[in-house]
Amino acid sequence: MRMKAIYKDNVLKPLKKLDLREGEMVEISMIPTSLAKRFQGTIKLSDRNLIEEIAECDDLV
Repeated sequence: MRMKAIYKDNVLKPLKKLDLREGEMVEISMIPTSLAKRFQGTIKLSDRNLIEEIAECDDLV
């Protein structure tokens, strides 16, 4: 499962409903969307959305 969340009041809040049971353990990998801003211009891609998609790609980890 992959989704976006927002960090607010010291809590990660998913932007969509999670299909999880109460108390279920999960593992979280975080890539701040600001990552795209840091790398914009570093590589020859100017489309921030494409940079974010590449940065979030599990195949590259």
